[in-house]
Amino acid sequence: MTHNAQEISWHLGLCGSSSRVAVVPEQPQNLSCIQKGERGTVACTWDRGRDTHLYTAYTLQLNGPKNLTWQKQCNDYYCDRLDLGINLTPESPAFSYIVKVTAINSLGSASSFPSTFTFMDIVRPLPPWDIRIKFVNGSVSRCTLQWKDEELVLLNRLRYRPSNSRSWNVVNTTNAKGRHDLLDLKPFTEYEFQVSSKLHLYEGIWSDWSEALRIQTPEEEPTGMLDVWYMTQNIDYNRQQISLFWKNLSVSEARGKILHYWVTLLEMAGGKATLQNITEHTSWTWVIPRTERWAVTVSAANSKGSSLPTRVNITDLCGAGLLAPGQVSANSEGEDNIVVTWEPPGKAASDVQEYVVEWRELHPGVGMQPPLNWLRSPPYNMSASISENIKPYICYEIRVHALSGDQGGCNSIRGNSKHKAPLSGPNINAITEEKESILISWDEIPAQKQMGCILHYRIYWKERDSSSQPQLCEIPYRVSPNSHPIDSLQPRVTYVLWMTALTAAGESPQGNEREFRLQGKTNWNRFLAPSICTAIIMVGIFSMHYVRQKVLVLLSALRPEWYSRQIPDPANSTWAKKYPIVEVRYKATVTS
Repeated sequence: MTHNAQEISWHLGLCGSSSRVAVVPEQPQNLSCIQKGERGTVACTWDRGRDTHLYTAYTLQLNGPKNLTWQKQCNDYYCDRLDLGINLTPESPAFSYIVKVTAINSLGSASSFPSTFTFMDIVRPLPPWDIRIKFVNGSVSRCTLQWKDEELVLLNRLRYRPSNSRSWNVVNTTNAKGRHDLLDLKPFTEYEFQVSSKLHLYEGIWSDWSEALRIQTPEEEPTGMLDVWYMTQNIDYNRQQISLFWKNLSVSEARGKILHYWVTLLEMAGGKATLQNITEHTSWTWVIPRTERWAVTVSAANSKGSSLPTRVNITDLCGAGLLAPGQVSANSEGEDNIVVTWEPPGKAASDVQEYVVEWRELHPGVGMQPPLNWLRSPPYNMSASISENIKPYICYEIRVHALSGDQGGCNSIRGNSKHKAPLSGPNINAITEEKESILISWDEIPAQKQMGCILHYRIYWKERDSSSQPQLCEIPYRVSPNSHPIDSLQPRVTYVLWMTALTAAGESPQGNEREFRLQGKTNWNRFLAPSICTAIIMVGIFSMHYVRQKVLVLLSALRPEWYSRQIPDPANSTWAKKYPIVEVRYKATVTS
């Protein structure tokens, strides 16, 4: 062991070695004091500096007015905080206090720089408590925030925000006496409130924030108007079905929980309400006569009242051909977005007041009614990006309406946000013989296996046990019917048939195979019909005198030379004159 005035060192050997140096205390730094609340006690903290490796005592000393002194010693090995246990009172808030801390061990001592403060400098008020809010007459427009505070508090600050927001609204208020009116709260919104306090306008320390008060403000009557759209479908000559759809009001428009919707059906000729209905759903369907003109109003209601009604005049949305938009296209833009573009409706473009883009799943599944989606676009826009309820690998029927007053024109297309080849081919469910052809019928590919919009079907066939390439027929997709005739099969030959489906990404695997044998006889009409037609034409031609003469002249010019000479009489020949003719007669002998 070595020793001097500043340090002591220990050295250990044998199985290992270690050294440790004891040092004189460093000067304590960053001395600060605080009193929590008007009735709290003074507590001070400091930084000790490096470890002395010796027992070190820390003494905290506070000197006040009238030569008052308070002192307390800390015997903890790692002491950096002491509570003097005294309470400073506000009788003389301007009085100054001086505090310092001294560290002492066997090697020496060190003291901090003195720190001077007043009552206002170190007293931190307790956070406000018992936070409450009062809505006068249940209205959000008259709201008072209330709280309890320490007696000497002079200044408060309030902060509040909607629970789903990150930014605070902050208000400072003087001599509030535990209450403050708030005039900018939104109805039917959950808010978070906190309050902090200070003893002086310009000096002192802010208290910690109070515990948060979370509360929902009262409802108010809805504002705004519902966005209503509709579809019509003729049932018979006299009746049609109307289906109304509307979108939920935004939270700021609903200003409360929407309890139900008022639907009123009006006959436009008389202007009287024919039917009033209450529904909790965002759609409504009814059957009305086709012979009258009708209008419908829809409004939303909460506990405080109803929104202004939205009026819709029922018309044929696609009845005006001159208003039909042109060149409608749908292109994917990501997995959940489709961009729809169109051209204005020619000469009627200036009459368009707005466009409505409408879409729904083409094949939602058995027994399911697909939701109808729509958005509105001003007349100067020729494109819209649709993303609501858009899913990849689903085909959507998209329709663009151009509206002008009570008239409308439309055009439609199918589209998808993402596609790939179908997972399976169509299932042939029946093959029937019809005269000299067959009719193939098939089941729709399940919606979850179509993987987008089907563009074409292909029907393949070949003779059974044949190694030749199959023949095929490609059919453009149509919603219905799912059938197609084939008339190029030979009778009494067994064929194997199957089908596939194609999207823009490729062709599906083949569906089920079906064998079929056409039982009809050979179709001789294929051969007789052309022959009969030819004969009739020739007879008709030769029945004309002028044509007949021209044909005879042509044939005489083409005959050989020997055909044009006269044939000589055999009786004048030299041979006949030299050898006279001998007539030989035979007598017939009859034997019995």
